[in-house]
Amino acid sequence: MATSPCSSSGVSSSSSSGLGADAGLEIRTRSVEQTLVPLVSQITTLINHKDKPKRSDKTLQAIQRVGQAVNLAVGRFVTVGEAIANENHELKEEMSVACIEARRAGETIAQLTDVASLDHPESDSHITIFTDKTGVVKAARLLLSSVTKVLVLADRIVIKQIITSRNKVLATMEQLEKVSSFQEFVQIFSQFGNEMVEFAHLTGDRQNDLKDEKKKARMAASRAVLEKCTMMLLTASKTCLRHPDCESARINKDGVFHRMRLALEQVIEIVTDSRPNGENEMVPISIYSGIKEFKNKVEGLRENLYFLSKENLSTMLEVILEHTEDFTDSAYTSHEHREHILELSKQAKMELEQLVSVWMQAQNQKTKDLMEDLEVAILKTCQCMNELKREVHSAATSLAADLLKYHMDHMVLKALKITGVEGNLEAVAEYTCKLSEQKEQLVEMCRLLRHVSGTEPLEITCIHAEDTFQVTGPQIISAAETLALHPSSKIAKENLEVFCEAWESQLSDMSMLLREINDVFEGRRGEKRVYLSLPRPGKHNANLKALKPVKLDTEEQAKIAKLGLELHLLTSDVDSETEKWEDQENEIVQHGQGMSSMAYSMYLFTRGEGLLKTTQDLFHQAEIFATEGTKLASALHAFSDQVHDDDKPLLRLEAEKLISMCKQLQITAKASVQGKSATFTKVDACILKTRNVMTLLCQLLPLCCKLLRKNKAGNGCLKPAPPWREDRMRTGTNAHTPERRAETFGIKSLENHVTNMTFLESK
Repeated sequence: MATSPCSSSGVSSSSSSGLGADAGLEIRTRSVEQTLVPLVSQITTLINHKDKPKRSDKTLQAIQRVGQAVNLAVGRFVTVGEAIANENHELKEEMSVACIEARRAGETIAQLTDVASLDHPESDSHITIFTDKTGVVKAARLLLSSVTKVLVLADRIVIKQIITSRNKVLATMEQLEKVSSFQEFVQIFSQFGNEMVEFAHLTGDRQNDLKDEKKKARMAASRAVLEKCTMMLLTASKTCLRHPDCESARINKDGVFHRMRLALEQVIEIVTDSRPNGENEMVPISIYSGIKEFKNKVEGLRENLYFLSKENLSTMLEVILEHTEDFTDSAYTSHEHREHILELSKQAKMELEQLVSVWMQAQNQKTKDLMEDLEVAILKTCQCMNELKREVHSAATSLAADLLKYHMDHMVLKALKITGVEGNLEAVAEYTCKLSEQKEQLVEMCRLLRHVSGTEPLEITCIHAEDTFQVTGPQIISAAETLALHPSSKIAKENLEVFCEAWESQLSDMSMLLREINDVFEGRRGEKRVYLSLPRPGKHNANLKALKPVKLDTEEQAKIAKLGLELHLLTSDVDSETEKWEDQENEIVQHGQGMSSMAYSMYLFTRGEGLLKTTQDLFHQAEIFATEGTKLASALHAFSDQVHDDDKPLLRLEAEKLISMCKQLQITAKASVQGKSATFTKVDACILKTRNVMTLLCQLLPLCCKLLRKNKAGNGCLKPAPPWREDRMRTGTNAHTPERRAETFGIKSLENHVTNMTFLESK
């Protein structure tokens, strides 16, 4: 597997001490890396003592205590490693060798640091850390290398667990494909649901633990597909069972199974870091990344005139300009943007020609005037590339904004549902053509956005969105055709609803993605954002430190998964409603978006993901959510003063209802509980009450929007947007690996033994 020592490439440690773990090992997860940090730190401190001239009794005693502590901790660590080896026979030999090496290195360090009882620790009669300086470095290297091997081997067990879980899911899927009766289907699907919950938790933990942001984004995309496809698989299979002779129902079901298998395969590719037949993953280069690399090479000429050839630079520009053809050839790019991109492409070629001319002269003769001319040429070339970058960004994002606004009413989907129930095959065919046109527009939008996304995780999100539209469009069409053929079928109607909801959800996600892309371009944010409402040292009540955080186990998270899914759907509904407001700075919209962001973080908690790592984080988030709801109620009261008398009572009644629900949520969130069962009950109550508030919010937003248009009052009297509001994180929100899952595989127990080594940093 990918995490085996023989297939990896390096572990970093302190360079000052000359330490370095086995160069054949690569750490790909945060849990393994963080487990090694204290060991590397303390051994580095120990090594650095060997060259210190001052050796007081206190220092010698400290060195000896450190050596003994290392030896004892390594002994406990090795005992856990050996236990893991005995439970996993395929790794027993490798693990045993690594454990023996670690134990031997620990004993060597204890012997070399046995200096406290010696009057002259540098005496030749006893080999110590001071007399055998290279020996202690060798022992330290061996210790780090062997401990790393044990951790990486333990990590392979986690990977094996994910593969085993995937295999169970695949086997059950094969059974589901072959069932011929509803009773049999229900029984097998119940088993399938439990297996998918286990797989979701395993892969969620792994996603959060990955160091590589690109792999993390790919994992998030695959897991999102599996989550949505689980409901699709249920309704598509039921429809096929109800209408076994319907070709469109069979096509619809087959499409879901095929997509789930692809997603499962991609998850395994990510966790094992391998691809079928050993082929490398080919991700197309974006215009942004191409321009960034090109500019770096151009600016590098200031330091070195000979580090690359003019042909290399010309080739890089040609590749970038070839990619701009995706914009200039697109039927959806405006005439103005197309003309500007073509002009800038032509200018870029001219600037590069001028740069190369001056550069070649400077290689032959470094005069002051030539170097000044070179600097001007570098600046002009980079400026031209920046303008090109700005133009393609404007072209992609303006197209995306227009398309998302135009398609946000979901008129084609609504028409397909109506004509399907009517059994109007001719009308369904007409609207499926319109949906196909819409799909092509949205796919093109995703392709162009990928070029300007700015980060690799966002590029992957764009690719995932493109795939989703490509696949979901035909699935909606087959579901609509099935309903038109069987207009009285409730299950066929439900099936079409599920696929339409997936389409609507992806459109909503695109609005969030567009905001993130604009944020990255304008420098307002980096790869990730942190919710300002989360407790952090010095920011919130100090009493929070005294509370014991509780993490939900797998069974408890499964119980609240359904409630969390309802919360997720409500956040999508709220986002859709806020998008309809012309004035995005309206205080009601601002509070609604903020509440939706916090509700989404609570939904992620129900999946074992996101920034809310413990139940205490969740309770604190619920308090902030309730406070924000109270602020929204105040804004509603202020807004009610602007509307006509006929509309005022209804709006104020809804505002009072919101205040009451938020107060109940605050009381629940602040209530003190003890014990795991009581904590889980409180979690359930907080999410339930948050869901109720979000349900009310879904009713309030369209009402206010309608009244605002009716009264044409604007929002001049409303307060400005609260400064803390931030956009929601989706594929980018990640937490540390939950303890409950790591404990199962031995990583956590190994980690504890290393982390609990309490050494003296310096004396």
